[in-house]
Amino acid sequence: MELRSRNHAAFRIVVPLLGAAYLVRGLLRGRIWGKAVPPESMPITRAIRFSIVLSLLLALPPAAALAQDSKPQQDPKPTLRIVRVSEPPQFDDFGGRADRLDSTRAVPVTGFRQRDPGDGAAVSAPTTAYLSYDDANLYVVFVCKDDTAKVRASLANREDVGGDDGVAVYLDTFHDHKRAYVFWANPLGVQLDGIMTEGQDDDYSFDTVWQSDGRLTPDGYVVRLAIPFRSLRFGSGAVQSWGIALGRFIRRYNEESYWPYVTKRVAGFVPQFATLEGLQDIAPGRNVRFNPYSAFTGARFLDAGVPAFRRENDLRIGLDAKTVLGGALTLDGTVNPDFSQVESDQPQVTINERFEVFFPEKRPFFIENAGYFQTPVNLFFSRRIADPGTGVRLTGKAGRWAVGAIGTDDRAPGAALGGGRAGIGVVRVQRDFGGESTVGMLASDRSLAGGSNRVVSADTRLKLTRTWIFSGQAMATQTRGTSGARSSGTGLYADLLHDGRNLDYSATYLDLSPSFETQLGFVKRVGIRQLGQQLQVVRRPKGPIVRFGPTFTTSLDWDRNGRLLDRSLEASFEVKLRRETKFVVAREQAFELFGDLPFDTHRTSATLQSEWLKWLAGSAKIGLGTAVNHKPPKGLAPYLADAEDGQVGLTFRPMRRLRLDHTFLYERLTTRPGASPAGGSSLRILANRILREKVNYQFTRALSFRAIVDYATVDRNSTLSRVEPEHRWGMDLLLTYLVNPGTALYVGYSDRYENLRMLPGNPPTLERSGSPVMSVGRQVFVKLNYLWLF
Repeated sequence: MELRSRNHAAFRIVVPLLGAAYLVRGLLRGRIWGKAVPPESMPITRAIRFSIVLSLLLALPPAAALAQDSKPQQDPKPTLRIVRVSEPPQFDDFGGRADRLDSTRAVPVTGFRQRDPGDGAAVSAPTTAYLSYDDANLYVVFVCKDDTAKVRASLANREDVGGDDGVAVYLDTFHDHKRAYVFWANPLGVQLDGIMTEGQDDDYSFDTVWQSDGRLTPDGYVVRLAIPFRSLRFGSGAVQSWGIALGRFIRRYNEESYWPYVTKRVAGFVPQFATLEGLQDIAPGRNVRFNPYSAFTGARFLDAGVPAFRRENDLRIGLDAKTVLGGALTLDGTVNPDFSQVESDQPQVTINERFEVFFPEKRPFFIENAGYFQTPVNLFFSRRIADPGTGVRLTGKAGRWAVGAIGTDDRAPGAALGGGRAGIGVVRVQRDFGGESTVGMLASDRSLAGGSNRVVSADTRLKLTRTWIFSGQAMATQTRGTSGARSSGTGLYADLLHDGRNLDYSATYLDLSPSFETQLGFVKRVGIRQLGQQLQVVRRPKGPIVRFGPTFTTSLDWDRNGRLLDRSLEASFEVKLRRETKFVVAREQAFELFGDLPFDTHRTSATLQSEWLKWLAGSAKIGLGTAVNHKPPKGLAPYLADAEDGQVGLTFRPMRRLRLDHTFLYERLTTRPGASPAGGSSLRILANRILREKVNYQFTRALSFRAIVDYATVDRNSTLSRVEPEHRWGMDLLLTYLVNPGTALYVGYSDRYENLRMLPGNPPTLERSGSPVMSVGRQVFVKLNYLWLF
């Protein structure tokens, strides 16, 4: 009977996959059921019909696996009763006789079980956590047994511990099964903190003040965490009931283990936490914070519009203030706010791109509690606010309500218009209901010089079953230009997600009208209807292979008249080994309508990445295929070209204090043999190379030095591309003394060079030269901020 059921389940999975493969093959060849289907002229009704059939076929495997994934063998959620102590725990309390520690001084927790790679298997190395609390702090001490020579631990910058072993505490302080604080530390006590929210990416931009210490021992390591209650937000009751999870991570085994048992067979992470009881008569206290700062910048830069060199010396002094209202809501105010960005953006290839490239926010005022403003379609992208003058923000939780509001201004748009500031306001509210579901709304307004842009949105996230989740959003925008012209637009978004251990599936639909406009959001494209699906099947054998399996992805875009704009059909196969080693091969067939011209493109790629050695991590990726030259010279229509791209990353850790990072990105377009617009053999159209070398030396946990050298070139054939040729390099030096996220000293220097030269004349002119010898921007800065707690 068991064999028959397994064969039946396999039949239900394999047959729909074969049907889907046949349908994909037909779409790739332009034929369905024997009938020719030209992609560029496919009516929307027929395209939708094909997509629906494909959706049904791809949805059958999740349905077959639903019975398996929705009935995990999961223990009932345990309850942990913590003890109150009069003195903080000390390292000496947790030596070789820690197992005999008096239970009145700490509550021991064992029984950690893997979530990955073995769902439910015991942690591969003995792990015990000891919990206690006093009037001011929650204490967690991890005693982790291991071979010390194999433990991965570096003395690094705060939050720069992605390649290390570690331990973590997760706290759902409102016990709403929705949000949780994350406090993570490596074996040397280097910190990483964040907030995780169901239905959103984990937010590690969150920073708060807490203490951590770590020591390597002859048989592993010990980490002690002290988390102040004033750094948390929670209800005002005399008796608290929180959600809690404890984690341990062993990189060489690709292993993450938790107490309590947290399984992939159930969608969601926070809802599986244990209950923490015994916290009584705790409060965040008065919890008023003042964070004054001063920053001096001396700069010399090229004003290309004149052209001429200018010098600027800028001294900025300001104050950020924070107070906690009722233990749960945080009110932030600022005078001459600190919106500086110390770290540089990661390099990305941006030439020959059709749409805007996303760069994440890094400014402190915006990144704290950024998740409170997040919606499925990104309607508030804070980097749209370029040069704010003042700002105020309210975020937090009140019962089942989550609230976020921000008000600020932006001097940059007004400067471009000769004066004035843009006024900006954003409000976001969300309510939990039904255990793990939410409903919310967002409203934003941006006004400048008589013009305005207003956006309203309503969204929901519904937990349908243990493994199925639906998300939806409805949006409307209204814009008035400075001339008085008005426009309005609407948008719809829907997503159905199946999240399981052996099978994941998602289907997403997006509909944005041509006049949809969000000046504060990040929306690459409007006037489209978009349908996307992804199916991932995972097999997890025992042995050196951790997991393997295929992923199938489809994406179709139409304009509002039903004309097909883009189509992408991709299949990939991944094999993942221990020590964070994996190999991926992928093939994509695509269609693109650009400049009213249809193009069929393809791409084959291979990716390899590994952290096999403690001191060396690397990744390499190569892609070959065809692509459209989106930027031909004037008078030449866009055309299909051969394309290749590559990426190499290496990280060396020759000692615990030193880290060396190497990044190289490459992209090239060439004419196809015999298909060049100019005729003849294959010619290079353009090539982009980006090289970054980064060195970080950590003197202590607080004191570090970082140097970055960037080098980039853009070469092009002027008869085949209008991309601007560039040849530039630059350096960034930064000395950091970071006591905690609010108290730090930064001293930095940066310089940028480009292949320009200035020709004499009245006025002078600029032209491109062969080598990057002209300094176009040089800067020295000193920044000091200090956190006062009251």
